[in-house]
Amino acid sequence: MQNQPLSTSRRRFLGTALGSAASLNLLSGFVKGQGTAANGKLNLAFIGAGGRAGGNLEGCAATGQTIYALCDVDKARAAGAFQKYPEAKVYTDWREMLETEGDKIDAVVISTPDHLHAVSTMAALKMGKHVYVEKPLTLTISEARALHEAAKLAGVCTQMGNTGHANEGARLTNEAIRSGAIGEVGQVFCRTNRPIWPQDLVRPAAEEVPGTLDWDLWLGPAPEKPYSSQIAPFKWRGFIDYGTGALGDMGAHIIDHPVWALNLGLPTKVWVEKADRAVPGAEKDSHPSSCIIHYEFPAADGRGPVKLTWFDGKYTIPRPDGMRADQQVPENGCLYLGGKHQLMHGSHGGNPMVIDAKHESYIAPPQTEERSPGHYAEWIEAIQKGDPSRAKSNFDVAVPLTEILLLGVIGSLLGEGTELTWNPETLSTGNPEADKLVKHSYREGWSL
Repeated sequence: MQNQPLSTSRRRFLGTALGSAASLNLLSGFVKGQGTAANGKLNLAFIGAGGRAGGNLEGCAATGQTIYALCDVDKARAAGAFQKYPEAKVYTDWREMLETEGDKIDAVVISTPDHLHAVSTMAALKMGKHVYVEKPLTLTISEARALHEAAKLAGVCTQMGNTGHANEGARLTNEAIRSGAIGEVGQVFCRTNRPIWPQDLVRPAAEEVPGTLDWDLWLGPAPEKPYSSQIAPFKWRGFIDYGTGALGDMGAHIIDHPVWALNLGLPTKVWVEKADRAVPGAEKDSHPSSCIIHYEFPAADGRGPVKLTWFDGKYTIPRPDGMRADQQVPENGCLYLGGKHQLMHGSHGGNPMVIDAKHESYIAPPQTEERSPGHYAEWIEAIQKGDPSRAKSNFDVAVPLTEILLLGVIGSLLGEGTELTWNPETLSTGNPEADKLVKHSYREGWSL
């Protein structure tokens, strides 16, 4: 299949226009579109309108902002959103939408598959737009770093879509750990029952592209390969060209909480104990079916070193000694082993509870954490008040978290026994093959 030719205007947009946008008045304050000036509401544009985008549309609409423009490469999948927001401008190519509506847009919400996050986010940032980006932030570490720098240069408000970061449970977990109420934590276990899509498989046979889908735009910067309904619209997460597997999908909802509560920073070491493969050649196309991955974080801020272990697929968190008989380890969530108590919570920080036999002696700490008005409301409020820090999962938070997730993903792709020693200054792992996966490459015609 040949690349669909871009119009001259879109070539110019991808080339000189985006490059020169960074030289505009992005350092002089927050860029506000005409919608804000006219009625006090933000004009929001959405790259991705079907699937997960539905939740992001509802979350943003609930804040009272204007759903100004919608873009999706799959007309059938996005039809519901187009009908629900009939006043919105509709596009198939997000580049055309930004080029045409750019001066009327305040902020952009990106709900595409992982491989498209970086290119679309960077384009919006270079135009001075505030951005909300689904998790994980990017497909590769180099992309995450590039977006972080671009966001700081633009001076805009950012947020990643790990919605549990705004939950009450996240605050309760922070308070329980930071107060010392469960004692010092040296070990954390994290788990998801994902993947719920197939992994450890070779690429399926080519199929005819549906007439409602622009497959070339769906691929975007990814390698040019044939369409399959076993990839789009849902099962792409298992393929290394487009997604980050179970860890990338759910790690942002699970690992986020110990990273935040314990102020873990970046790991010094990542070790892959299990990365199950049964299908010959699958390592070229898809993520392993099940993993156990160990992270080591150095001592910091008055706490000792922390070991964090990730389980997915068929592997489960081991039941700790002293756990109450009426409790079970979480299917999706975290278990913290503290010096005084054991604490667990579900995915998105849900329902934290002390689960050891001595739980009756646990004394809940006082409330010290600021509560959130809601994940979307935080971001909107940050934009309206001109304060990026009001969005609590902004890129200062999202980029290190994404880096942690992607180091585990890289290790799992290289297989069992892989050990990475992470140097965040040089973006090197001590493993030449892993270092190749830290940086991104793009299909011709696409880049940051």
